[in-house]
Amino acid sequence: MRDGRLRVVDVAASAGISTQQVRNYLEAGVLPPADRTPSGYRVLTGRHVRALTVLRRMAEGHGWARTREVMAAVHRGELATALAALDAGHAELDRERAEIRRVLGAFETVVASPAVPAPRRGARIGEVADLVAVRTSQLRLWEERGLVRPTREPGTGYRVYDAAELRAAQVVALLRRGGYPFEIVAAVLAEMRTTGRPERVRTELARREQDLHRRSLRRLRASAALHDYLAETGLVDG
Repeated sequence: MRDGRLRVVDVAASAGISTQQVRNYLEAGVLPPADRTPSGYRVLTGRHVRALTVLRRMAEGHGWARTREVMAAVHRGELATALAALDAGHAELDRERAEIRRVLGAFETVVASPAVPAPRRGARIGEVADLVAVRTSQLRLWEERGLVRPTREPGTGYRVYDAAELRAAQVVALLRRGGYPFEIVAAVLAEMRTTGRPERVRTELARREQDLHRRSLRRLRASAALHDYLAETGLVDG
């Protein structure tokens, strides 16, 4: 090696990966283009080592799909494309965070509302409509959306709502009157059916929010590493 020139095997060893992976990254454009010797061998430099480090940090924070998009755009000189992809990733986290908060707010609304007493034999659709103050057509629509799941009475085929499904119908009615979209209503019902008790729902939503915080920090570190790389290579001002 002379003048800081490196072989593919040297760059691979620096990251503990195979030479084939380095070749794949070069072909995909997620590492800088490599010069070749007159005999056809690739000539790499310290910039490739640095780019590989940033590539792996980016993958930890943004995932491989977005990392490939960003790094390939950077090495094509399309900084605006790379920044747009990064912005899209951060926006996704923001939407996730907003949804968790909306689900939690909706769930607290549900918890504050006592359940409607259910008939022992179960309730037919007309009774449920009266109990939760909606039309039977709305209940049928919610059933089509999978929000409520009544059973069918043997012989007659009438819809029958047990206590759990009556509560589900009440939850849908309550949240829809509160202006929550069907996506949030479905998320609240899914949490209630999966975790059951209110405290478990709160715990699960809090766990997801903490996981989102960790993902956001990893993404922030990845973006910072990319900025330093762009500054070092003269693609942006330091």
